Amino acid sequence: MKETCVGCQKTVYPMERLFANQQVFHISCFRCSYCNSKLSLGTYASLRGTIYCKPHFNQLFKSKGNYDEGFGHKQHKELWAGKTECEESPEKT
Repeated sequence: MKETCVGCQKTVYPMERLFANQQVFHISCFRCSYCNSKLSLGTYASLRGTIYCKPHFNQLFKSKGNYDEGFGHKQHKELWAGKTECEESPEKT
């Protein structure tokens, strides 16, 4: 069974295989999605399947103080705002 690199979509051979974040990469394709720097298993962090170097992961988190806005996602609390807390239940007589 041939494995395909998530980064370049090419075949990965055992000598160049790196498995991280439940995905297969070439060692050379395992890079930060923000700055494109080469990563290793000890120097990366991920959020929602996106790979970052630890410095940029921390920087993006600190920029907004949460894991949503700093990484370009809507805040979860915005999703909650549109929902009603609970519908009134019919009175029992």
